[in-house]
Amino acid sequence: MNYEIIKASFDNSETLTNLMQFYIYDFSEFIEAHVEENGKFGDYPLQDYWKEENHFAYLVRFNGNYAGFVLVKWINTETKSYFSIAEFFIMKKYRRTGLGKSVAKDIFCLHKGNWEVFQILKNVPAQLFWKNVINEYTDGQFTEQLKDGKRISQEFVS
Repeated sequence: MNYEIIKASFDNSETLTNLMQFYIYDFSEFIEAHVEENGKFGDYPLQDYWKEENHFAYLVRFNGNYAGFVLVKWINTETKSYFSIAEFFIMKKYRRTGLGKSVAKDIFCLHKGNWEVFQILKNVPAQLFWKNVINEYTDGQFTEQLKDGKRISQEFVS
């Protein structure tokens, strides 16, 4: 599979902002999101990804074309510290090719340590995707939290 993960910088902010419109469109099936008067979704707060050391933005290319992005955060609280996938997006035309799984595993390898990956309750496809990917990546060495019988997060060490 011919793909690359590119650490995004401020120079990539327009590309990421534009791809975010497609992501929000896809995600609007699960959350309350509507286009504004200009016909676009509101801007996602990306500024921290250019300013904060604990925010990491990546663009994904497949066969030379932009295919998605990954936003990662390092969360550090008084009780625990972990990496978390803030947003994960692969364009529909590249889904079910193994690209998302490969990108997710590579991101886990880029950021070694504790991870928590969360999914919203309504997003059953994401719950299935992440359980499958994390189970394969960790060889079953992860814990998950359930709510109303649905997976909502997985914890593991990369």
